[in-house]
Parts: sequence; C-alpha cells; structure tokens
Amino acid sequence: MGVEAHATNERVTGRTWTVRLDPVGRGRADVRVSCSRPACAAQVLPSAAVGRTAAVEHLKAHLRAGPAPSPSAYCACRAAECHTHIRPAGPRERPAPWRCGGAVVLAVVTDRGGRWWQVMECCSRCAAAHPTAKIAATAPALDRTAPSAPSRAAAAPASMVSAVGPHFSHSAAGANPPHEVPAPRSERPPRPPRPARQRARRGRIAQRFVPHDLRPISLRDELTELGELFRAYQQRPEPDLAMLADLHARKAKAFSAWAEVTADTGLRLDAQRAEQAAATARLQHLHRIGEAPEGEGPAVPRLLTAPAQWDHARAVLAHVADHAPLPGPEARLLVVMLTLRTAQSGTGNLVGQDLKGLPLAEPEHLVEQLLECGWLKIAGTVEELIASRPENPTRIDVPSLTPDESNPGPFTFGRKMRPKLSGWAQRVVGEKKLRKGKTTADARLLALALATGVTADGRLGPEGEGLDVEALSSWCAIAPGDLREVVDRLTAADWLTEAVDTDTVRTDADPVTDTDTDTDTNTDPVTVLSGRLTERVLPLTCPLS
Repeated sequence: MGVEAHATNERVTGRTWTVRLDPVGRGRADVRVSCSRPACAAQVLPSAAVGRTAAVEHLKAHLRAGPAPSPSAYCACRAAECHTHIRPAGPRERPAPWRCGGAVVLAVVTDRGGRWWQVMECCSRCAAAHPTAKIAATAPALDRTAPSAPSRAAAAPASMVSAVGPHFSHSAAGANPPHEVPAPRSERPPRPPRPARQRARRGRIAQRFVPHDLRPISLRDELTELGELFRAYQQRPEPDLAMLADLHARKAKAFSAWAEVTADTGLRLDAQRAEQAAATARLQHLHRIGEAPEGEGPAVPRLLTAPAQWDHARAVLAHVADHAPLPGPEARLLVVMLTLRTAQSGTGNLVGQDLKGLPLAEPEHLVEQLLECGWLKIAGTVEELIASRPENPTRIDVPSLTPDESNPGPFTFGRKMRPKLSGWAQRVVGEKKLRKGKTTADARLLALALATGVTADGRLGPEGEGLDVEALSSWCAIAPGDLREVVDRLTAADWLTEAVDTDTVRTDADPVTDTDTDTDTNTDPVTVLSGRLTERVLPLTCPLS
C-alpha cells in the first residue's frame, strides 16, 4: 500500500514552451521566428508582420497537435515560483503568500508588444493572475469519489439518557437529583466576542521608522500621517507640484521638531533638504501655471520651464559650435536641427518636410555633403529622404552622438528631454514672423543664440551687460562686419529692440584664480551687442541663471 500511495502522489510538472519573434540584425527589416521545442527549426521572414502571423500559426499548430492538459499535472507556473505574476519581496518585506488552485489548463501568455508567446500547463488561478493569458484548453476534473466509511455515530448504539438526569445506586429510586443538569452547549447563550488586540501603528517616512514611544504624541502622529501621504502621492497618475511642495514643507517642520527631541544631526539635515525640495517644487509649479514668485514681476509662460532644460539647450548649441562638420550658416542650422533630432541615442527619424521647412537653398546638396564627410548616415537615398512623409519617415544616424561602453555621449539628458529641446528649437527657427519675413539661416541662428543668452526680462547677456559680437558672429558662421545687417533683420521681424553695439574692455585675468595683484592684466577692447528681446518672444527664451 505504501508503494502505491507513493506512486500516486508523484506528479509530473506541466509542459511549457515559447515561440519568439526577434530581429535578425540592427537596421534590418527581416525577423527570426524560433520555438523552444527541440524539433522546431528557426525561420527567417521578410517583415515583422509576416513573422508575427507565422509565429501565431506555428503556435496554433502545436496546440492542435498536442495532447490535452493532464488533470494530474503539477502547475508549471508554480514550478517557476510564480515569478511572472508575483512581485519579489524586498529586503524588509514578507513574501506574498500564494496558493495554486482550480483545474489544470493550457494557458497562452503573450507579450504586450507581440514579441513572444508562451504556453504553460498550469492551474487556473495562476492563469487568471496573468493579465494577457488566454485559456486554450481545460483538463477534466479528477474522479476522487470513494465509498465512505460508516460513521461511528451511526454504528454505535445511541446512548439512552434519562429525562430526569443521572441516577446513582445509593440514592432512592425516583428521588430528585441533588443538582440540576446543565443545559446543552447548543442552548447556552453565546459568549460575547473578545475584543481584538489593537497593535500600535508604526509609521515609516523617508526610510525611517517612527518610534512608538516618540513624544509628543502629536509629532509621532504627524510623521506617521506624512509617510502615508507621501506613499499615496507616489501612486497618483499625474503629479501635483503644489501638493508636493506642501508635503515637503510639512516634512521639513516635522523633521526639525524630531531633531530637537532626539538631538539627531541627520534629521536636521533631512529637514534642510526638505525645505529646499519644497522651494523647488513650488517654483516649478509657478513656472508651470505661468505665475511669478512673490516679489518678482509678471511671470512668462515659457516653452521650456525649468533651469535644467535651459542649460541643456545651451549645451547642445555649444556642442554644435565646437563640432560643426561643414562651414556656412545653412550647414550650421541643419546640423543643429539634426543634432537635436538624434541627441539622446544618435538615431532618429526625419521626413522631407523637416528639411523643406528650413531656409536652405539646396537641402539635397547639404545632406550629400554631410553623408560624404561621414557625419550623417541615412537609410536610403537623398531623393527618398526628401520625398518621405510622416507615415513613412527615413531613419538617420549620427555616429558621433551614438553612445557606447567607452563613450556615453556628449549630452546628459534623458530620452524624455530630447523631444522638448527639439520642439523648442523648431518653434524658434520656425517662428511666424521669421518665416513670413523669409529670413535666412544666419538670422535663425542668431535668434537661437539670443534666445539662450538673455536675462529673465529679456535683456541681452548676463545681467543685461550684452553679448560679445565676435562670439555671435562665430556662432552664425558669418563675418563680424556682417552681424549688424542680421541684427537689423531681427529688429524688423519684431524680435529685438534697443539693439546697440558698445565698445567695452574685456579682462583676461580670472578674478577668482588670479590672486597676484602686482601682475599686469591684459585687456582687449571688444564690442558687445546690448538690447532687449521683445515681449512676444519671451516665452521662447532660456534665461541665464
């Protein structure tokens, strides 16, 4: 009997296999369809659509030809510790309990991107836990019926209980018992439920546990509530910077009080960081809604709202100025726009309208020059690029911007920042009056330079001291004597006002590092352009800090 029972309890792990759709190589359209079953060979197909259809048909063929799920199979998902639908526990968390159950099914789990399909012979509970799982077949239920043993209550004779209670031999027959018989348990009144023991709530905030014995109690409750509010804020689908600023302000006040009670220097430093976070969040909120901080003039609803975004825009322009592959303002403007299109990964998409919208006399010739010098690579020909449309863009690559293990790339912003910077540059270059005035590429480059070199109220240069004419001419790829004509064109386009060339003196000595007061410093006369951008273009500016 023991051997039979042991053999009966042995269960075979359920089947599982995967059909995958992978690219053959980078930049290629053909795909590879592979199956994890040993008898299936991989196929190479011309496109992803054809490969996806072939993968689904291959999977259906296996499902039709294979046996039905076995009702005695051990759950394949459980054999893999249910890692696909149970989040692993953290260092301070208990593992989430999970129990398999239900009938054994053959479930097909798919990737949301349509890149793989996995078949599992698992329990119905694990299948239901997968959001993309579909049931292909269900095993019949096991027949577990067996003749039940006769109950002891039915086999044993019913005990005869006297209606008048127990009777002892030394008492007289028929005499009343000295004590009444207690009522049956079922007839007794129910006992009142015991009050549940309430454990003291232990708060947690900023990776710190709030001590239960912290006094005053109001401080302990405030810290506990703040921790819950911060965790609830993290679950919000959209950020609310005003709410976040208030939470950080409350945290700074509570941590300061906590530091006073415990004399903990770390808590005092956390309180200072919370004050800084509150000020930053409040300033970002005001920039987002177009209001000014207290004590400042009316706010400008800028296209780029944060100082970090302004610094990234200036970094891109400085990189292009130092690494432009071709001379001339038209080539410089095209390189700026292509750099912003491919800045984060070195790869991007381009259509013909992106080139036709720029003030370029011969865009095809410029693209061919960039291809010849190796700065640009495109998928196809220049004619196909010029004729491409948004529904079928052309892939472009800039090798010098492509990051690798040894070179992370010249820029530090992420993939969400790149389209913001590219959109800002397109708005500046394609501004309505610049476009209607048919301004040339040098005027558009000067507009970019002025937009990133002004104060918050639109004055040119740091603190309104003006911008170096020689540096502006170098950026626009023109001679210094020709810059005045470009400035006049921007003034006519209502971009610039009060533009004046002023001669000043530039000191070469660094006032911070050069501490020798006896050494003569070299001074060179320079010409600076001072003035102010008009109010209508202030939303396109990136003020200097």
